[in-house]
Amino acid sequence: MLTGEKVLITGATGKIAFPIARALAGRNEVWGAARLRDPVDRGRLDAVGVTPLALDMSSGDFTGVPDDFTYVFHAAVDPGAGDWTHCVQTNAHHSGDLLWHCRAAKGFVLCSTGSIYGYQGQRPLRETDPPGVPLRANYSFSKVAAEAVCTWISRHHRVPLTIIRICSTYGPEGGAPADRLDAILAGEPIRLHPDRPNNYNPIYEDDYVALGIRAMEVADVPPVVVNWAGSETVSAEDYCTYLGALVGSTPAFDYTPDAHTPLWPDVTRMHEILGRTRVSWRDGMRRMTAARHPEITLAPVGPAQG
Repeated sequence: MLTGEKVLITGATGKIAFPIARALAGRNEVWGAARLRDPVDRGRLDAVGVTPLALDMSSGDFTGVPDDFTYVFHAAVDPGAGDWTHCVQTNAHHSGDLLWHCRAAKGFVLCSTGSIYGYQGQRPLRETDPPGVPLRANYSFSKVAAEAVCTWISRHHRVPLTIIRICSTYGPEGGAPADRLDAILAGEPIRLHPDRPNNYNPIYEDDYVALGIRAMEVADVPPVVVNWAGSETVSAEDYCTYLGALVGSTPAFDYTPDAHTPLWPDVTRMHEILGRTRVSWRDGMRRMTAARHPEITLAPVGPAQG
């Protein structure tokens, strides 16, 4: 755990960045950057000891951002729903600008995505695998560009950088398993890719907080590039069946080529650089369900191993 540092967390109201900011706030001076258009968001950061900082990454204006942060976790993102040029500008160009602005930092983490990979079929995705053409092309290609821009700045200006390729996060704040749980509860089919099983390595909140902090600590030149996921592999079919058993509802699966290909990462390098995760997928899924749906009495299904 970092102690006595000045840390900037961007996208600080999001499901990944907020728990990391909250965990660091007790022992560090943590600033949480986000648009903060809703006063509730500002109050939420204040309540956990994080200094709110209004920042719109799409503007590229960092004049109000201090330049003396010792660590940065950059999770703010344009999801790519709109204009392609705007998405690249925000996610790639402005991420590079922020890295340069915070070049005095001892460690900077750029949040990328496992969806940049071209699908490799029934084998885990390695950090050396090439990019491909995913369903959310604007977002994924903008992250390929962001990695390139930030890598160039890191190498040429000696700024320690870690690039994490996020594959599947979940917990009380949400994530793909939470979305699939909501579909189960609503009686809606789960859309999955036909090349079954749809394997993932979901990472629970406790673990992604620990590995997110560790990613800042190991930042280096040349940049460290690593998949960011859980240590266990489980298919979406299996974990959805488990979620359904917990809440007393059998999931239905809709296999379609229009669904995103599975994000099944090779975590060998992650184990070497960041460490292993501790929360088993069954325990994590149960904890997520209990936190998000306290009104439901969960069935005593399967081992809850930590």
